[in-house]
Amino acid sequence: MKTVLNYILDYLKHVDKILPIICLALTAFDLFIMYSMTQTGYISDGVFKPFIKESYFTTQVAAAVIGIVAGFVISLIDYRFFSKIWFILAPISLILQLLLFTPLGIQRDDDVAWLDFGFITIQPSEILKFVFIITLATHISKVGENINSPKHLILVCIHGLAPTALILLQKDAGSALVFLFIFICMLFMSGISWKYLAAGVVSIPLVVVFAWNFLMEDHHKTRFLILFDKDMQEAEKLDKFYQQYNGTIVLGSGQLSGLGFDQEYYHYTSELSNDFIFAYIGMTLGFIGCMALVIMLALLCLKLLSNASGAQTNLGKLMCIGIFAMIFFHCVVNIGVVLCVIPVIGIPLPFISRGGTSVIMVNACMGLVMSVSAHREKEKHMFY
Repeated sequence: MKTVLNYILDYLKHVDKILPIICLALTAFDLFIMYSMTQTGYISDGVFKPFIKESYFTTQVAAAVIGIVAGFVISLIDYRFFSKIWFILAPISLILQLLLFTPLGIQRDDDVAWLDFGFITIQPSEILKFVFIITLATHISKVGENINSPKHLILVCIHGLAPTALILLQKDAGSALVFLFIFICMLFMSGISWKYLAAGVVSIPLVVVFAWNFLMEDHHKTRFLILFDKDMQEAEKLDKFYQQYNGTIVLGSGQLSGLGFDQEYYHYTSELSNDFIFAYIGMTLGFIGCMALVIMLALLCLKLLSNASGAQTNLGKLMCIGIFAMIFFHCVVNIGVVLCVIPVIGIPLPFISRGGTSVIMVNACMGLVMSVSAHREKEKHMFY
């Protein structure tokens, strides 16, 4: 009993205090927004119907509770343990992802990104992101100073790009880009030679040309072109530009302080509870509400970078950088889509968008970051 108590006291002494406060604030903000959507009819409230597909608010609450508990439990466990069991985590996450090619996979719009188990649906790519960060961090940290050896670098690149290719086969371009960005950021922090980095930068135009001509479909190209062509926007605002066009109206309708929760004055666009949740926040809470959310997300990203800088092992640093890359990319793209500066890419806003799998796994990622800070010998924090 005394040993357990000593462990808990030691954990509380070293665990990150600021990160969970930011995460709990974002979770409270999310549940407040989701509840308002049930009151205004944007989503089904589903009260007393947990885990039913239409019970969006109840599912969000359940996911938040499960996620917070999972994050806390993960933070208690030394992050190096997850690195040691990569051979268990990787097959499980890959099997779930491959099940999307079976009748269990649900096609929504153009992609197949959800598994339907009858009583619940999950998004395997969210689980795969968590495991991918662990396995890639493990791989790079084991390679160590040999990262610049062509043999090791090629293997790391195969490891990093394989999930991107798998997700692209399911036509989930948004998630594929997340994996690619995580890989690039972790590779950049791996100690790779500037010669390889320079070669990568020089090859960007070639990669863009190849992707435009051989990977992107016509509707993907249209999403890019329409951002820079006012005539096309006018012609397509009831079709291909409909969602973003109406999203800007929804966002701007709240002006400074928002319309509150009186739906009589509301505007509408599709996916307001997930991909365009930022537009709904702008409508109901205005510029003030949007800036409050942006500040919380910015603080979260800065704290993740702080924890990465304070990590005592390369493994811990890479895990924190991978999670930062994931959160940062999700935030920039999701908000950028609503602001019409980025083409429509369907990825959620961390902690905020509707989606049980996303909420659980982002909390799990925060638990991993907290584990990195809790399981070290010396304290080194940027903010305290």
